[in-house]
Amino acid sequence: MNKGFFVCIVSCLLCLLSALIFTVLGGKAAMLISGFNTLSKEQRELYDKEKMCRDQRNIFLIWSVILGIGAALSYFVSKYAAAAAIIVWLVVFFKDVHLDEEKAFGKYRLKSK
Repeated sequence: MNKGFFVCIVSCLLCLLSALIFTVLGGKAAMLISGFNTLSKEQRELYDKEKMCRDQRNIFLIWSVILGIGAALSYFVSKYAAAAAIIVWLVVFFKDVHLDEEKAFGKYRLKSK
């Protein structure tokens, strides 16, 4: 067995576990989202926590699929498939990284009534 397979399969399982946590906890899991937990309570009330958690769950599921495919290809085809899967995962990961609060959470802002 190669190391790439183990890296991909363990990462895949961790992403699946994280997706499960966001599924079970629902909106309460919003505090686990990086940057959201640093906002004040008043600011956090301005966002749709359920939608944030649903999107975060879907992101974890996408990551687990990428890493799971990498693990399978690494096991059955070539050990270099794990490296390719990790590169694809890094591209997807950094696409979703935002340093600006508005870019990170703007689409989840509740509409004023």
